[in-house]
Amino acid sequence: MTEPARTIVDYEPRPPSNRTLVRDDMAYLLPMLVFMLFTWAGGHWKDFYPATYVAKTVVVAALLVVLWRQFTPVRWNHWWLGVIVGVVGIFQWVGMQLWLQNVWPNVVANFTFIDEGIRNGIANHFKPGPDVFDPTKQFASPAALYAWYAVRIAGAVLVVPVMEELFWRDFLWRTVISPNDFKLAQVGEWDWRAFAVVCVAFSFVHGHWWLTSIVWAAMVGWLLVYTKSLGACILAHAVTNLLLAAYVLWTRDWAFW
Repeated sequence: MTEPARTIVDYEPRPPSNRTLVRDDMAYLLPMLVFMLFTWAGGHWKDFYPATYVAKTVVVAALLVVLWRQFTPVRWNHWWLGVIVGVVGIFQWVGMQLWLQNVWPNVVANFTFIDEGIRNGIANHFKPGPDVFDPTKQFASPAALYAWYAVRIAGAVLVVPVMEELFWRDFLWRTVISPNDFKLAQVGEWDWRAFAVVCVAFSFVHGHWWLTSIVWAAMVGWLLVYTKSLGACILAHAVTNLLLAAYVLWTRDWAFW
C-alpha cells in the first residue's frame, strides 16, 4: 500500500506545549489590548502622553518576547518586496493624508446642496485636532528631547510593526477565515472577507487617518497574499514608519505622529 500524499503547508505549526502562559489566541490579543489601553490613557491624560508611550513600548516589547514561541514562525521570504511596499507606502500615506487635509475641504465646499454645518463637518473630518503633541514644547532639555525621539522611533519601527502584523495579518486574518480555530487557515490564504475585515478594522485604530490607513492596509494585504510572508509585511510596516518618522522630524508636522 502506498503512503498517502502529505499536504504541503507553507508554515509548519509550532509543536504543542503544556507550558504556554496563555491560550494561543490570547497571545495575539494581549499585546494589542495592552497597546490600545496605553494609547487610550495617553490620549485621555495628555500630560502623561510621553510616559504612556514609553510604557507601552517597553511592556508590549516584553510581551512579544515572552509570548514569541506561541506565534506563527515568521518567514522573511520576499523581504525586498516588503521594503518596496514600505517605500511606496510612505508616499501613499503622507500624500493621501495631506490631500484629504488640505484639498478635500475645497472639494466639499462645492457641495452646496448639503447643510452648511454638515458640510463643514465633512470638510474638516480628516484634519488633526488642535491638541497635537509637539515634543519641542514638551521637553526643556535637548537630552530629553532626543531621548524621546529615540523611544518614539524605536516603538514605531521595531515594536509596532511586529505587534500589529502578527495581530492584523496573522491572527485576525486567519480568524475571519477559520473562526473556530485560526490555525486551520494558512498565512496569506486568500479570502475577500479577511481582506476587507482587516482593512476596515485596521482603520478603526487610526483616528482621522482612517481612509488613508484603509488604502495602506490594502497594499500590505496584497503583499501578504502574494508572498505568504509575515516578514515581508513586518518590513513594509517598519519601512513606512521609519520614513514617516524622518518626514515628521524634517517637516515638524507633528500631526503625523
